[in-house]
Amino acid sequence: MAEDETFKVRDRRRRDDAVDDSVSSPSPPEPVPPGEAASSSPRTEAPSPKVVEPSAPPPEGPDLRGLFIMLASSALVNLGEAADPATGERVLDLEQAKEAIDLLALLRVKTSGNRTDQESHLLEEMLYDLQLRFVSAARSATGR
Repeated sequence: MAEDETFKVRDRRRRDDAVDDSVSSPSPPEPVPPGEAASSSPRTEAPSPKVVEPSAPPPEGPDLRGLFIMLASSALVNLGEAADPATGERVLDLEQAKEAIDLLALLRVKTSGNRTDQESHLLEEMLYDLQLRFVSAARSATGR
């Protein structure tokens, strides 16, 4: 837009206390008789906004259990216990498995006192199981 051009903003909201005669408000839609099909007179209606009540539970989303499961799945894939989703092959990468297990152990420390009982139980069970699997995989890799 050139610098010398201007534009005009007009408020088209209808207010009962201050009606501007220069701006005409749109007329209300005509009612459709019950026998007439709705498709014969196309009308565009704005979707009604969603009303979220304060007492409604929060929408499902990411939580600690999902994070714990994601890291545990990564550890299982790197321990060769599950197939790699990208290749379909089983691989043994002890370094990556150790990283995932260490992250879970770090999360145990950093989220202490801020987890639900279910989250704590899941985390403890996963860590115990993964640590045992790691020791077993490490021993079989070294031939002991």
